[in-house]
Amino acid sequence: MNVVYNVDCMEYMRSLPDKALDLAVVDPPYFSGPERRGYYGTKVSSIGVHRDYPISPKWDVPQAPYFEELDRVAKKYIVWGCNYFNYHFPTGRIVWDKCNGSSSFSDCEIAATNVHDSVRLFRYMWNGMCQGKSVTEGWIMQGDKRKNEKRIHPTQKPVALYTWIFSRYARPGDKILDTHLGSGSSRIAAYDAGLDFTGCEIDKHYFEEQEERFAKHTAQVSLWRSRHVRGTARGGQWDATPGARLIWYTADAKKRCKSVERLRKAGLL
Repeated sequence: MNVVYNVDCMEYMRSLPDKALDLAVVDPPYFSGPERRGYYGTKVSSIGVHRDYPISPKWDVPQAPYFEELDRVAKKYIVWGCNYFNYHFPTGRIVWDKCNGSSSFSDCEIAATNVHDSVRLFRYMWNGMCQGKSVTEGWIMQGDKRKNEKRIHPTQKPVALYTWIFSRYARPGDKILDTHLGSGSSRIAAYDAGLDFTGCEIDKHYFEEQEERFAKHTAQVSLWRSRHVRGTARGGQWDATPGARLIWYTADAKKRCKSVERLRKAGLL
């Protein structure tokens, strides 16, 4: 199941029983974006890249009730931007190193998690037109700009980041939630991983944008619907039925990531 709703995530979560979800991976806003038109508005970069992000009519920074509700409905959770919120999170952290070099943007983003007590690091370049080569070689710039992910949301995260997260913190059959769907990157990664996914996006414009993006992704996969690809990955098997999902047979996270990369290079994802 892969479903999304154009609703307030708080209303949706209140409809769920306790611990109804296995994993929530969320990226809520940590400041009021609509008022920062100099950052999120229409602009042209120094190299001529046009960015046009419309004003969002509702962009609320979550308070304690949101995090308490998230903790109630999800067995495990990962919250990006934890360092900006006035809330006491567990000690576990995930650090995304953006490999920004000398960029003025943040060098990394930090997520709080109750999955573990330690700190885990993921390296993936994400700086304008400079994007990582793959999940396993994220610090190397992808050379063909035509293959870059198109930016449709001001706080968009790469599909590769969610692919890495799901390969390590989700299991086949897990129920996943993203309360602030945004660009839909988490939805695409969950689809590729064969996970049961639900997403909420309150902004109608971005809801429709991610719907279009997801439709294009699944349409590409459906071109191979009549073919059934089966291969062997070291330590396990991967089985992909185009137009359906990627099914994992190995518990090794790195090998699962490599399996996804092999399918992407073959044009099957």
